[in-house]
Amino acid sequence: MEELVIRDADVVDGSGDSAYRADVVVDSGRVVSIVKEAAAAGCQRPKARRELDAEGLVLSPGFIDMHAHSDLALLRDPDHSAKAAQGVTLEVLGQDGLSYAPVDDRTLGEVRRAIAGWNGGGDDIDFGWRSVGEYLDRLDGGIAVNAAYLIPQGTVRALAVGWEDRDATPAELDRMRQLVAEGMEQGAVGMSSGLTYPPGMYARDAELTELCRVVAHYGGYYCPHHRSYGTGALRAYEEMVTLTREAGCPLHLAHATMNFGVNEGRAPELLALLDDALAAGADISLDTYPYTPGATTLVAVLPSWAGEGGPEEILRRLADDATAERIRHHLEVTGSNGCHGVPVEWDTIEISGVGDPALTEYVGRTVRESAALRGEIPWAVARELLLKDRLAPSILQHVGHEENVREIMRHRVHTGGSDGILQGAKPHPRAYGAFPQYLGRYVRELGVLSLEECVAHLTSRPAARLRLADRGLVREGHRADLVLFDPGTVAAGSTFERPRTLPTGIPYVLVDGRFVIEDGRRTDVLAGRAVRRSPR
Repeated sequence: MEELVIRDADVVDGSGDSAYRADVVVDSGRVVSIVKEAAAAGCQRPKARRELDAEGLVLSPGFIDMHAHSDLALLRDPDHSAKAAQGVTLEVLGQDGLSYAPVDDRTLGEVRRAIAGWNGGGDDIDFGWRSVGEYLDRLDGGIAVNAAYLIPQGTVRALAVGWEDRDATPAELDRMRQLVAEGMEQGAVGMSSGLTYPPGMYARDAELTELCRVVAHYGGYYCPHHRSYGTGALRAYEEMVTLTREAGCPLHLAHATMNFGVNEGRAPELLALLDDALAAGADISLDTYPYTPGATTLVAVLPSWAGEGGPEEILRRLADDATAERIRHHLEVTGSNGCHGVPVEWDTIEISGVGDPALTEYVGRTVRESAALRGEIPWAVARELLLKDRLAPSILQHVGHEENVREIMRHRVHTGGSDGILQGAKPHPRAYGAFPQYLGRYVRELGVLSLEECVAHLTSRPAARLRLADRGLVREGHRADLVLFDPGTVAAGSTFERPRTLPTGIPYVLVDGRFVIEDGRRTDVLAGRAVRRSPR
């Protein structure tokens, strides 16, 4: 007898088609049968060792978070309710060009300091891996939800070239090609870049194109955080489209927003650019989070030249008064490329987390608010924070536009991504609420998407990008990564004031046919594993 039958569920199967009533049978981690309208037809209903009454609940595929920053959180926190309680059954890690494999001892230390604001310093983690394959093996030891990995181009450049702003030599380029090839062979699904973060931002288009050719050879995709989301946003999007077309590599645009005042109301221009490329044969997808503010690290807004040489050189420059004044001028007057070419507005930058508990007084305030309380200029506060906290502060950046968010999420190649940074005392609520926010606010309350459309955006579309033939749909033979939610009550509990509040209306989540959320509570099941690239 099979393990589980889910009775009388309203199945929204991820295809975008209309919902239907069915009994769904699960066994050995897979959906083994679907009996539509079983009760109404009066037919023999399937039986199993356990029966779950799903009357009034929607059964859908598990949600796929196309842009996650859980690279260490999955290892640090076996519970991981931040994602499991949202119905997320698969996360894509290695984002924005900086993560923890492939590395050597030197590069690992540099990367840990550079992205402490995303993931913490990692002092509580045993970094026993160095290669992509070894990191994926570590995930296979048992994690809350499944995880796929993108090779981080910035980390690759740090390993082969260093943190200098210069072209790679032919030998260094060959080394980077080799590292990308090895990572793809070991199971990565593609490559990411952070082209406003050192050292990845120092790569010219020709270098990126060559690496994308390697990714394409292995059937992966390129996921860039491109060179500007501000003044040069449309040029930056076009650059990525052109580059990947030349390389013959599929393109997935990370957190594809149109932020800052210069881009208010300009989402249709981005979508027209993408539509033209798609009509010409380009293979493009994108992800967004359903909120207006962004989130990153405070050090990320500095100009690129300040990051050359790595984290210790940034600290040295900040400690020097004359150099710090140059940084301030670039930030406040010229428009730092780290801040997307837009002069920084300190009243939009809120400190969301610090590494040193002695600095928690800054958390929850904008830099300008802290400066006013201290009787200082904002740059003095930002500089002091970066120095005292050794580049660890994370920030919220209140620069988005609601009309752009809605326009982009309607697009036919859109997928969902939380961009969830779990670090800090006051993280962005998207980390704990992005997926129920889609279902509650943008489906039920605003009607921006139908329920069937939204579920397809969060399931089958990302599965297709990841080339996962047996995920993303409720189908016989597919993996039983499933979510049961109440469409009338599902909602994000997290807010900017209480960002770690769990969602409501998602009572059951299954990973590989096992309950990780049951009756609204996290079980002790660790059914997640590394999801490796499928062979071409």
